Amino acid sequence: MEIKIYQHKVQYYETDMMGIVHHSNYIRWFEEARTDFLEQAGYSYKRFEDEGIISPVLEITAKYRSMVRFGDIVNVEVHMRSFNGLKFSLEYIISDSITGEVRVTGTSEHCLLDKMHKPVRLKKMNPKLYALLEELVE
Repeated sequence: MEIKIYQHKVQYYETDMMGIVHHSNYIRWFEEARTDFLEQAGYSYKRFEDEGIISPVLEITAKYRSMVRFGDIVNVEVHMRSFNGLKFSLEYIISDSITGEVRVTGTSEHCLLDKMHKPVRLKKMNPKLYALLEELVE
């Protein structure tokens, strides 16, 4: 399954007094790209929630390599790195859409819970989603 790269045009409000993107925004872009990634795969976050599944963030990292400024357009690649039926991890690569220069890399780890915040046995509860997440692992 081919997933297209998510693009984001940097808005003025995302910058700080130094004229560069504030570090907190990259985490937001990870989330935007993750949401888009799952939608492209055919299983939106809304569908997760409609089916009684939530996927909170357990851990997130970001390594800042070079600055992004107002007006820049960045590409955000998302790669599913692991899935064990209860947890999954993703890798993110944010790069300049023109030069390809990598600006930020990062990871996030998520678990799957029901609405009562109990771990979900996804293979039993939702075999279709389980198979999809397995298929997305690179």
